Amino acid sequence: MKMRNRFITMLAIVTAIALFIGFGATPDAPAADEKMNIRFSTWHVPAGADVQQLWIPMLEEMKTRSNGRISYTMFAGGALGKGPDHFDIVKSGMADIGYATLSWTPGRFPLTDVLSTPMVCPAKWKGVEIGMEMYDKGLKEEFKDIKVLHINNCVMAHIWTIKKVEKMEDLKGMKIRSPGGIQTLCIEALGATPVFMPLGDVYMSMETGVLDGVVTCPALVKAFKVYEVAKFGVPVSFGCVSEGLFMNQKSWDKTPADLKPIIEDVARNAYKLHNMFDEHWYDESMAAFGKTVQINQLAPDEKARWEKQFQGVMVKWAADLEKKGLPANKTIKDFKQVLTKQGVPTDILPAE
Repeated sequence: MKMRNRFITMLAIVTAIALFIGFGATPDAPAADEKMNIRFSTWHVPAGADVQQLWIPMLEEMKTRSNGRISYTMFAGGALGKGPDHFDIVKSGMADIGYATLSWTPGRFPLTDVLSTPMVCPAKWKGVEIGMEMYDKGLKEEFKDIKVLHINNCVMAHIWTIKKVEKMEDLKGMKIRSPGGIQTLCIEALGATPVFMPLGDVYMSMETGVLDGVVTCPALVKAFKVYEVAKFGVPVSFGCVSEGLFMNQKSWDKTPADLKPIIEDVARNAYKLHNMFDEHWYDESMAAFGKTVQINQLAPDEKARWEKQFQGVMVKWAADLEKKGLPANKTIKDFKQVLTKQGVPTDILPAE
């Protein structure tokens, strides 16, 4: 009897210890001191400012804040796939984190296209704040089964051409490379023909006259050396593409709990960490382009004509999405509120 009682007592102690150790644990729960290697993918060129002055410093910041527990492997220049494939490269798990240009897959993120409205926004950090407020207001419905680290509207794009443009009629018949989304509609509204092609092909296409120009932001004018082949630039804002930094959902779920806040904070504030693509960067870049490219400011009445066309584009954009059952009018109303909060003009957006 004594032996039996002793056995029962020992069994109870072992069971209690096992329950204590395993309480709340799951087979996949990561250890608190576990290390992780982030496979990071971007279509940006390896030697460009995005990779060298933004993404690598961002990943290094994660490494520093985690005391070396976060490491990374960089796949730049489309090493894992083409630019338009980058959202799926992350979602499928080929990469753990990656940067994707959403406007390059027309129709897939219809309401998120509002971020590419032809507005004036010269700083990318501000674009992130705008994008994430809009994400919370309803755009999150377009990003299921993926971890959104941030979405943004990029820095405003302008038109860069091999022929001088002083008025809307000068664009008639011109073939202009478009990044997709609302920019395509704006190019059409001005009378030009939008052409979609990889940015890497733009230089030779403009040099040989296959393209007459391109609509893109100063960062990519610099990265793809468009300033060497473009002779003229018109600094009217076409807005820019909607983009974002994303993490594979399974990779996120496996990330140790104490490392998640580090990744979220650094990724959300990547542009602020090193003042990349801020207002000063924009002004300095435009001044530098002026050494090789003739920058033509439109006359005030002509600029108003262009902006009226852009306004019409946004009216039609909203109407077309409403016909499909999507709340585009609410999205524009929310967008106006967010832009006003961030000090960004809303003149281009339709009146309520």
